[in-house]
Amino acid sequence: MASSPHRRPAPRRRTALVSAVALAAAGLLISLVMAFRPDGGSHTVGAAATPAASTRTTNIPSAAPTSKPKPEKSKPSTASPTPKPTRTSPKPTRKPTGSGARPSPTRTAVADARSASGAAPLAGRIKPGVTYTGVATHYDAADGNGACTYGPTSDLMIVAMNHTDYETAEACGAYLSVRAGGASVTVRVTNECPECAPGALDLSEQAFAKLAALDTGRVPVSWTLLSPGTSAEVSIRYKTGSSANWCGIQALGHRNPLARLEVSTAGGWRRLTRETYNYFLSEDGTGCGGRLRLTDIYGQQLTVSGLAVRPDTVQATRVQFAQH
Repeated sequence: MASSPHRRPAPRRRTALVSAVALAAAGLLISLVMAFRPDGGSHTVGAAATPAASTRTTNIPSAAPTSKPKPEKSKPSTASPTPKPTRTSPKPTRKPTGSGARPSPTRTAVADARSASGAAPLAGRIKPGVTYTGVATHYDAADGNGACTYGPTSDLMIVAMNHTDYETAEACGAYLSVRAGGASVTVRVTNECPECAPGALDLSEQAFAKLAALDTGRVPVSWTLLSPGTSAEVSIRYKTGSSANWCGIQALGHRNPLARLEVSTAGGWRRLTRETYNYFLSEDGTGCGGRLRLTDIYGQQLTVSGLAVRPDTVQATRVQFAQH
């Protein structure tokens, strides 16, 4: 039996080569297609790319709204508050200048004083030769002591001056002639009436009775300053508590209103400050127990010496201002 011819099987290498070439051609074709796309863009294959930030602003509310800052409360100062002055005794309504001297009056003020009084350049609000008007009332003066701190008196022909014309005790000791209708009375200023209007007088009951019946209550009056005839002498009293280191000095019994009280120092005369209770104070003791000089509203001066510091003791001086 004849045998069939022997056939050799096709080699596998060729088949593999053909497959490889086909795959390479397909890959090349895909690459060319991708490279020549109309948008010409290139993309990376793999993880999703992070999108680019948009140029359009979008208002997105924040997770926690921002609150407006609250204004801070003022913190109390750590400094101690300024203490309020304690009024253990009345204080002057005008502050002294320098070493207690009052500033010189302007030319206008001096001219007004001279034209009104004729010769009283140191007069305050109450000037000689001027008639004042107001309403008079009355009060129980008791022993006669008042804001001028003269002490008790047996002569109750006295008056409390309204606050404005009292003028930090400058009216203390002034003599006034008060008239109502056809009646008149002479009184001395020993007290202050804080609630009385300018020009008004609060007379002692004894003085008011010289003008009208007490049950009248109020009566229109006119009044003027006097420089009365008197045989009395000026006296000096040192305030309780006075010493060589501090003293208060008071003049009593002066015929005319007192304008100044000065003490002698190594450098000359030093003017003291007058308090509302009618004492002139030397805060540092200057002049306490030394020579004194008193000046009235007419410019007359009295010099007193030889008086020791004796608190609450009235000491005679044997001098008096001349009558005007």
